[in-house]
Amino acid sequence: MARQPLLIGCGAGFSGDRIDAADPVVTTLAENGGPACLMLETLAERTLALAQLRRREDPGAGYEPMLDALVAPILAECLGSGIRIVSNFGAANPEAAAWRIDEIAHLQGFPNPRIAIVTGDDLSGPEYHELLARHLHTSRVPVSANAYLGAEAIAAAWDAGAEVIVTGRVADPSLAVGPAMAHFGWDAGDWDRLGRATMAGHLLECGAQVTGGYFADPGFNDVPDLANVGFPIAKVSEDGSCVIGKAEHTGGCVTIATVKEQLLYEVHDPAAYLTPDVTADITHAHVTQVGPDRVALSDVRGHERPATLKVTAFYEGGWLAEGGISYAGPGAEARARLAAEILARRLPELALRIDLIGVVSVLADDHGRLFSKAPIGDARDVRLRVAARHHDREAAERLAQEVTALYTCGPAGGGGVRTAIRQRLSTASCFVPREAVQARFDWVQ
Repeated sequence: MARQPLLIGCGAGFSGDRIDAADPVVTTLAENGGPACLMLETLAERTLALAQLRRREDPGAGYEPMLDALVAPILAECLGSGIRIVSNFGAANPEAAAWRIDEIAHLQGFPNPRIAIVTGDDLSGPEYHELLARHLHTSRVPVSANAYLGAEAIAAAWDAGAEVIVTGRVADPSLAVGPAMAHFGWDAGDWDRLGRATMAGHLLECGAQVTGGYFADPGFNDVPDLANVGFPIAKVSEDGSCVIGKAEHTGGCVTIATVKEQLLYEVHDPAAYLTPDVTADITHAHVTQVGPDRVALSDVRGHERPATLKVTAFYEGGWLAEGGISYAGPGAEARARLAAEILARRLPELALRIDLIGVVSVLADDHGRLFSKAPIGDARDVRLRVAARHHDREAAERLAQEVTALYTCGPAGGGGVRTAIRQRLSTASCFVPREAVQARFDWVQ
């Protein structure tokens, strides 16, 4: 007997996404009825590094800083409507995130929510140092290291009745694969179904990118009501194929073009998109418009999953200092360039990243080659931004001091100085044997 399709809605596509985006998604899922879950994707290499820094400062921190704002508005409706929540907002501290959700649930009148914590991604302990040294080819001891887990522990938690599943570092599509795998009872070696569900998760994982957000380009790709862009919902069938739609009564659009754009996003090889769950193959995929804001994805194939898992390790990275100052009016660009030259001469011990925002910045580089070659123009509204990193904080702080001194030391007419300094973690990635990583789930007790 065929099982009902599973609706998977996306409520966040990255850390810092709109906190009200999940509301219409949850409402749409609740009104539709049937099995459903809300997926919130809030983790990337950079956000995980920042989470590790926060946990070093406070052992009770290290999870998604906007957790309360994301969860509190939708938790009661999800628990009351049977909409399960699956998210990697545990970041560097899934246990603390799960406990915080438990507290929110109690405050909202749900004293016994079933909250599962997926662990096993953290390879920071000394028992992993030899393994990491061997595969990263370094004797440096990392501050922390995290493996990209797959869907199996999520599926196990779902099967055990979890209403909220909190993970740390898992592959983004696995947030959708796990629920589908459990709901339909797929085997871990059912490559075609897992490949299809993986691409459904891939379409969902970046939130509004697939509903017109990343597609919008006025006059070329016009998207209706982008200020109210709706987040996506996938209707996943038992064979793993899906139809992508969006929350009701929202802006944006779901078209063949928006889906194709997201389907290819960050895919290095369309025939072999590697994840912890499967090697997905979209070379024969079909994308079909089946209704207004409804697009079907079919004919994705899957092949055996990789024998290894990706690991990202974080190392002490010193300090990053940056400063900015604005110049306006006739000769503004020339004055901004002179200011940059002054900083370079006064800070020979620092390798400066120099940007003239609006003139040469997006396509510039950390060694100043493009900046130095770009001819002097006549821009009259220029923001000079300079950054440098150094292992010693005092050396990095000199940049902030010198940028501030431009106020009166010249050139003329500078204003709006802003400076900042922050600690850095550098990253390195490798692959380790799958059997070296043990994923599992536990309950909030």
